Parts: sequence; structure tokens; C-alpha cells
Amino acid sequence: MKRSTSIRTALGAVALLAMAACGSDTADTADTADTAESTAATTAETSGGTAATGGTTITLVTYDSFPTADTSLNAALASFTEQTGIGVDIVTAGDAGTMVSKAVLTAGNPEGDVMWGVDNTLLSRAIDGEVFAPYTSTELEAIDPALTALVPGGEVTPVDFGDVCINYDIAWFADKGLTPPTTLDDLIDPAYRDLLVTQNPAASSPGLAFLLATIAQYGADGWQAYWAALRDNGVQVVDSWDSAYYEQFSGSSGKGPR
Repeated sequence: MKRSTSIRTALGAVALLAMAACGSDTADTADTADTAESTAATTAETSGGTAATGGTTITLVTYDSFPTADTSLNAALASFTEQTGIGVDIVTAGDAGTMVSKAVLTAGNPEGDVMWGVDNTLLSRAIDGEVFAPYTSTELEAIDPALTALVPGGEVTPVDFGDVCINYDIAWFADKGLTPPTTLDDLIDPAYRDLLVTQNPAASSPGLAFLLATIAQYGADGWQAYWAALRDNGVQVVDSWDSAYYEQFSGSSGKGPR
């Protein structure tokens, strides 16, 4: 377990819950090889070796779909290294739920210095597991107080928020002459049988967001019946967002059945 400094601070992206979760559709599966090359290039460029960084490198732990191939991210990390002399190594640790579970198991001996991607669905698990050391950002006043109120102890620093939603394949529905679903109830309508894929809430924060949304909608007495209806209507549950979006969703690769 690599640990290059004593910092155990989280940069937490706080997500608001809406319906279900998919995420950005800007990437393409054809870029897989380029992503690997870009990740290596990012690490090399931002680490910079002893000459560029004076030997100081931090390890950033994040979820698998973190956009390492994004050129703006590479530029941001390079700028950070240029300004601070600190290199950045990126370690991906599965979907966000899996990432937090690993961090809880390795609390006190973490595999990184900073973690990115803990949202409000996973926050209590990370805090209860004593994953993070408290930290107060010098930019805290610029953050919405409604977000910082979630972490009065300073365990994580909220930096962003967004809706969690279901993606649908616009062209597929248009070709079929089928109106896209707009409510949770629609998802158990036989008209949409075998169309929905979602993520395992034990491993994925979008999957957990979807589960919590159904509990909020149908209550303690009704959510299990709703999930039984989803199962009867052919819902598919996969471990990760990458699998759901890039492998199963027709609107991504064009080959997925969902």
C-alpha cells in the first residue's frame, strides 16, 4: 500500500439525487487504448520525476470512469505540478462504492493521499470508517453552505454537485415510435420490458442513488415490491457504471441491448 505523505483528505463530489444514474456521454469505447496511453502520459507528465518535482508526488485515488483521457484534466494536473512542484499519480479503484469500501478496509494504511469521487450517498460510510483526516480548505467560503453543512467536521471538501438521471437512446425510441419513460412507474410498464439497465448499489454510487430514489418514492413499505416489479419487467443489474453505459446501453456503443 503506497503512501507518500501523511495526508488523507478527500475531495468529495457531492451529487444530488434525482432518478437514476448514468453520467457523462462524452467518451467512446473506441478510445479505450487511447485512455490507457493518456493515463500513462498523465502520470508521467504530472509526476515529472525527481528533476521536475523534487521527489514529491501524491497519489490520487478515484473511480474507474474518472476522465483520465480528458485533455483539459491533463492540462490542469500539469499546471498544478508546474505551480507547486508536486507530481500526481492516479490510481483507479473500481466504481465509487467499491472504492470507498476498499478505503474503509485500508483506513490507517491507505493506498493514496487524496480521494476524489465520494458523493453524499457514500459519505456516511466513509466518515464512519474513519477514512479521512479533517481538512479545512482555504477556499471553503466559496462553496455553497448547503454542501459544506453535510460535512461539519471537514472530513471531505465538496467541490461540485449534479443531478443523477437515467439516460435513454433518443434515436432508438424515435425509430420504435415509443415515448421514453418519464417516471419510476413507467419503468415497470410492460412497454419498457427488458430495456432498463442499472448498477449494483453495493458497488456503484449511481446504483445506490437509484435505489435511494425508489425508497424515497415508494417508502419503507413499498420499495421492495417496486423492485420485484422491476425484476419481473426485465431490469438488468450490473456492477459498474462503465459496464452499464459502455457495454449495455445502445446509445453509447450502439451495440448494447438496453
